[in-house]
Amino acid sequence: MDERFDIVIAGGGAAGLSLALALDGASGGGLKVAVCDPALRAGSRGDSRAYALVAGAMRFFDSIGAWAAMAPQAQAITGMDITDSGLHEPVRPLILDFDGERPDGEPFAHMVPNGAILAALTQRARSSGVRLLDSTIEVLERDRRGVKLRSGDRHLAAPLLIAADGKGSALRQQAGIAFYGWDYGQTAIVGTISHSLPHEGRAVEHFLPAGPFAMLPLPGDECSLVWTERTADAGRFLALPAEDLCAQIDRRAAGRFGVIGAARDLAGFPLSLGIARRFVAERLALLGDAAHVMHPIAGQGLNYGLRGAAALAETILDAARLGLDIGSEAALEPYERARRSDVMRMALATDGLNRLFSNDLGPVRLIRDLGLGLVERAPRLKDWFIGEAAGDSAAAPRAFRGLAL
Repeated sequence: MDERFDIVIAGGGAAGLSLALALDGASGGGLKVAVCDPALRAGSRGDSRAYALVAGAMRFFDSIGAWAAMAPQAQAITGMDITDSGLHEPVRPLILDFDGERPDGEPFAHMVPNGAILAALTQRARSSGVRLLDSTIEVLERDRRGVKLRSGDRHLAAPLLIAADGKGSALRQQAGIAFYGWDYGQTAIVGTISHSLPHEGRAVEHFLPAGPFAMLPLPGDECSLVWTERTADAGRFLALPAEDLCAQIDRRAAGRFGVIGAARDLAGFPLSLGIARRFVAERLALLGDAAHVMHPIAGQGLNYGLRGAAALAETILDAARLGLDIGSEAALEPYERARRSDVMRMALATDGLNRLFSNDLGPVRLIRDLGLGLVERAPRLKDWFIGEAAGDSAAAPRAFRGLAL
């Protein structure tokens, strides 16, 4: 006997769980949702990363009842300072800064550890009507009538399957959806650093020739480190003794927040760009990294996965309320149309920024510093950038703008 659901989600990361909670909550339990992921059986999940959750993502999490559990471990970003210099230069002049408070007094972003995000979403899902299955998904049959699946020893059936199973998505590959992109030859060294001076909630990003070096505030005198290096060099740095590695971090921090005292949980994450040729197919929708991967230079990777979850929830709920077949390509077309243009715009922007800033050519540095200087002297333009980053634009899903699904 098949166990029947309305939506089955393969992947229990932030995007998959938030989509499940949004569908369950907004439908009042009317839509039966299952999330399948072997990682759900682990006692604690997450890695060394922390994320800058923009205001729109925080509103989305609040609407699905998950933000309250994350808030104690969140640090509001009160501002951001940007410099552009070579590693050998003793002074890092400030060329652009943003205040983190928006007109309504809400911070444009909060830093939250990955583990806190996943724990809050999982806890909320366990107390909701969402069914959590700690096993992988195998597609047995997918046709115009629906999809039949196997998850462990269970047989499932649903009109719609969501592939939220990461950038190497097996479900995307089984569906024959092409994934276009390239490797940057860069690795992000990510972890947590402690320092001798308070950060006061300000984030710092030094644009260095090898890539951006960011220190993002966490509660206490700690920051999340996102240090981009050429992949060959990143492996060498990670192999250094702790004292030598701290010295390298301290050199790049250039005295901001005082002396770097310790670094922990450091790990390397290869960077790439990738976008699926299509976001929907017969009885299938791609979500999160299964649909797109982008450079972290603007801190929008997870936020765009969450934008996708909010947009897909909006599309499914609208179709269900109209009595449409929620798994048909016609019903999913608004998601495809809205997300592809939004993702393409941000992916090209982050790719261009990385190419513009990850070099030390004199003429290029002059042009980019002039451009950033113009933004610094244009308050309205800065406010527009902050609003876009916070998820306030008309292109953002309803839940990101504080509207009901």
